[in-house]
Amino acid sequence: MLEQRTLKTLTRAVGVGLHSGQRVELTLRPAPADTGIVFRRVDLPEPVDIAVNAQAITDTRLASTIGTGAAKVHTIEHLMSACAGLGIDNLYVDITAEEVPILDGSASSFVFLLQSAGVVTQKAPKQFIRVLKPVEVREGEGVQAKWARLEPYHGFSLSFEIDFRHPAVDSTGQTVKFDFSAGVYARDIARARTFGFTKDVEMLRSHGLALGGGLDNAIVMDDYKVLNADGLRYDDEFVKHKILDAIGDLYVVGRPLLAAYTAFRSGHAMNNQLLRALLAQPEAYEIVSFNNEAQAPTGYARLQPAW
Repeated sequence: MLEQRTLKTLTRAVGVGLHSGQRVELTLRPAPADTGIVFRRVDLPEPVDIAVNAQAITDTRLASTIGTGAAKVHTIEHLMSACAGLGIDNLYVDITAEEVPILDGSASSFVFLLQSAGVVTQKAPKQFIRVLKPVEVREGEGVQAKWARLEPYHGFSLSFEIDFRHPAVDSTGQTVKFDFSAGVYARDIARARTFGFTKDVEMLRSHGLALGGGLDNAIVMDDYKVLNADGLRYDDEFVKHKILDAIGDLYVVGRPLLAAYTAFRSGHAMNNQLLRALLAQPEAYEIVSFNNEAQAPTGYARLQPAW
């Protein structure tokens, strides 16, 4: 049987929120089988649990936000991406503020935290959402067009194309395809950092956003070039970060997908629209598990997966 996974022990991190600039403490704890990933706002007078699912997404401007009632947690996508990349099914995330710390702007610090705590299997079948027919969402026409699509596939692959029309971005790779069965998530995707433009920073900060952002946790560009002294981590870091985000955005559905995801200029909002479009069509998917690990897609049976 292909089993669910959680952490062996708890692990902690301290950082600042990208948009809030607030100091935040994060504690990742093991959770029982069939719990899913649950954020807990422990700073509130009465701690509030927010279970991750597609309907819990309350805001997709600049990041993915989950909430229940007045309690919210912003910028969950990088941690969710790391959980997907390491196959973590069940996890409690205790957090002392309303935004997940940005750390180095990628998912690699979260991968390190999760791996340092250790990953263990649980005596319960790992459940997947298998896409049975194509589902697509689309916006705009011509140069404004953007879209995202899920199609049947025995595994999980992602293909993304960007179009920013900026000299520094245009000089790098514009399209990336990553397949969980063949690639190595921690090596190929997790280190890609979030990015932004100096022309946007003043506007964002005037609205109380990007208060914790800087060259140590983001790629920053002026009108022509990358300003970070150490340059890029990948030749195609920009589009790889969009795949990193998409992996995290799609994992909020609550189970790993068996599907091929393809997107052009998609973002947090469209990724969530795609999940909701899928869930609105019961005939478009099914919940499956694998009693025989050999029947599962390549790579999913490894306890400490290289992907």
